[in-house]
Amino acid sequence: MQCGVTHFYQTFYLLFRKSRKKPSRFIEAILFWLTYVYISSEMKQTMYDVIIAGGGPAGLNAAMILGRSRRKVIVFDTGQPRNRWAKSMNGFLSSDGADPREFIEKGRQELLKYGVEIIDKKVDTVTYSKGKFVVNDDEGKVYNSKKFILATGLKDNLPEVEGLEELYGKSIHHCPYCDGWESRDKAIAVYGQNRRGIGQALAMKNWSEDVTLFTDGTDKLTIKDKELLKLNEVKYETAAIARLEGEDGMLQRIVLKNGEVREQQAMFFSLGTKQQSDLGEQLGCDFTSKGVIKTRRLQQSNLPGLFVVGDAARDMQMVIVAAAEGAKAGVAINMELQQEDRVKPPQLSHKA
Repeated sequence: MQCGVTHFYQTFYLLFRKSRKKPSRFIEAILFWLTYVYISSEMKQTMYDVIIAGGGPAGLNAAMILGRSRRKVIVFDTGQPRNRWAKSMNGFLSSDGADPREFIEKGRQELLKYGVEIIDKKVDTVTYSKGKFVVNDDEGKVYNSKKFILATGLKDNLPEVEGLEELYGKSIHHCPYCDGWESRDKAIAVYGQNRRGIGQALAMKNWSEDVTLFTDGTDKLTIKDKELLKLNEVKYETAAIARLEGEDGMLQRIVLKNGEVREQQAMFFSLGTKQQSDLGEQLGCDFTSKGVIKTRRLQQSNLPGLFVVGDAARDMQMVIVAAAEGAKAGVAINMELQQEDRVKPPQLSHKA
């Protein structure tokens, strides 16, 4: 390599000396220099063991396992987690009730001692070919890796109701296992147009005796639906909702378009989700009918070297489950890399 560098400088020096008399030689010298710089940068481009798209609990926990396994890892994160509106993160042993932002920041700090790189940028594109993933960030910089973890998560479809934004994450939620305890024994509203909210309205009886299903201007409940709700003491309201009202993030009432008012203290909804990013589509992942990416036992996808963790891959969408999936993927990837790195004895030919 030293000989190559010496030869380059000798050639550049000769071209530059000649350029004093001929301008074309000067241009030739500059182009020669730029070509060398470009080729050198390409040769020096880092090959990561693993690139992780998504810095939530799933992505960070995967990074921790891999970092502790002495793997070269880089995490990309946009700072837009699914639970960014929530004031607390619940149901996570030893971190129950923690601030989600503080939880993530603590996780980031813990990764530093393992040499994990974290970049606050978006993965714009990713391609796979011949055992290598090529990633472009949103500024056009290119990164290469042997394995890739997709941990970008989901985003919820929200009810289109005036006043929801100020209350979401504080007294309006989508997950009863995450926030049902904080709403226990309150007057709970369940939002679901047509017949969509029946199951969740019945489920919320686990947390409160006072549950009302709001279908927001749709009246598709069947006679059997109404009978089931009545038998389980769940009220229902089919009138359209005008707005939600409350103070300091806490729901107080639902105002209907017919002028009537319903006193409510919490609301839950389940209107489905969509992927936070299109990276799964770019890579040709297989999806379920619910829009999450199909994975196998250790979070492997249908593409070699691609693992999917967290909400993007499972119907059980809880922080603690996402973190566990990240750990599983981290172990599985390290074991794959061990097999690939291992020197194998030569194959002996057996003559008949």
